[in-house]
Amino acid sequence: MSEADQEKIDNQLKGNTLKVYYLMLKSPSASVGIREVQRALKFSSPTLAQYHLDKLRELGLVRKESTEYMLVADVKVGVLRQFYRFGTVLVPRFILYAVLFTVLLGFLFFIVTEVTLVAVYAFVLAGFGAAIFWYETAKAMRERPKG
Repeated sequence: MSEADQEKIDNQLKGNTLKVYYLMLKSPSASVGIREVQRALKFSSPTLAQYHLDKLRELGLVRKESTEYMLVADVKVGVLRQFYRFGTVLVPRFILYAVLFTVLLGFLFFIVTEVTLVAVYAFVLAGFGAAIFWYETAKAMRERPKG
């Protein structure tokens, strides 16, 4: 995908269109119908759902097959840059680091037998690291599109 295409997608994929795209990313079959989108996102009419699905089609992210819209491209735009996709699950990218630092902190509790300056530094660094990465994970989860 060219840089111009990426910039166009970045500018257009916002608001309800981003919510529809997020819903499609989470869909097990990566395909959704107009009524399904309307119900899931509580749109006022199927026409509104169709408008956003057609907008995604124009951006080259989905294709239409009879009455279903199929996901074609997985792009990282806006808040979705903060997530990795594993099948239908979107996981904040900071969660790996948060778990790593939390395990490190727990490991330190088991191996440290004597309180020294080095041990205190290790606890402080592991604690701050875990806190920062858990905060970033929670922030990404709060900012993700609802749908």
